[in-house]
Amino acid sequence: MSDVDSSTRQPSRKVSRMNVSARDMAQIAVFAALIAALGLPGSITVGFSGVPITLQTLGIILSGAILGPRKGTAAVLVFLALTMIGLPLLAGGRTGLAAMAGPTVGYLIGWIPAALLIGWLTARILPKYSIALGLAINAVGGILVVYVFGIAGLILRTDVGVWAAITSNGPFLPGDIAKVVVATVVAKSVHRAYPGLIKA
Repeated sequence: MSDVDSSTRQPSRKVSRMNVSARDMAQIAVFAALIAALGLPGSITVGFSGVPITLQTLGIILSGAILGPRKGTAAVLVFLALTMIGLPLLAGGRTGLAAMAGPTVGYLIGWIPAALLIGWLTARILPKYSIALGLAINAVGGILVVYVFGIAGLILRTDVGVWAAITSNGPFLPGDIAKVVVATVVAKSVHRAYPGLIKA
């Protein structure tokens, strides 16, 4: 009787694991689609650097802040992989290959550690999501980390100096601060409604 019981219980555990995996994959796909959708309004290019202002950074911040480090980073990687195979999902209808060949490459690469850091730090402050800590975390990941990688890309891909590369981010700062605020408020609401979304 024990042999029968163990054989009948084993498939149940496998199904349970598959259900969790399916749910995780669905969440990753939804946030990859969100990042793509935020590129639909298009982009505005300002300054000499050719780096566009887009809403897609908001999706990067939300991915880390809501899904955590593992799933949030996976969502960003899935999105970038789709652009690299030729889908014009970046703001302005650009593909990943075109963006990687230009001065924006650093910003795109910076999306990956940004989502990872935001997700990791957010997991540390749960289950009670603090607005103040959320703002700080999202600003560090969504602004500082992305800018550091973006500045490095500008220096490597253009003939601008370090100071010029740094100051070229000035026009982006007000919009990025607004994205951080929006993402923090949304993340607070989501974690209040769905506690345990990010696993420790």
